[in-house]
Amino acid sequence: MFDWQGFQYGASAFLIAFTAAGVFTLAFKVIYQWVTPYHERTLIREGNLAAAVTLGGALIGYVLPLASALSNTLSLMEFAAWALLAGVVQIAVFTVVSRLVMRDLKARIEAGEMAAALYLASISICAGLLNAACMTA
Repeated sequence: MFDWQGFQYGASAFLIAFTAAGVFTLAFKVIYQWVTPYHERTLIREGNLAAAVTLGGALIGYVLPLASALSNTLSLMEFAAWALLAGVVQIAVFTVVSRLVMRDLKARIEAGEMAAALYLASISICAGLLNAACMTA
């Protein structure tokens, strides 16, 4: 027999969690684009694949730990704290790569250089995977 009340409770919890995760992801995207020295929105509209790949990698790297946090937290406040930490990690990754590893990252992304984009996206995703794994400990 179908448990309608259980479904309603579960669906409500799902909607709250999904909405919170969506809001945090959107906020991260806005902040990340504010931090980067190039304008992803403009570059992507112009067909710059490198800008799309770097932004996509950062978003994946951010959402991976969010998924882990959703699976391992019991309160919205705890989830928010993990979401904040995940954002800080991704911003730190970008900062380290752009200031220490590839100082010419801005020019390379604006020029559409895929090697630089794939490297940054890969590092962002790796950091997100490690971040997600650490949240389960």
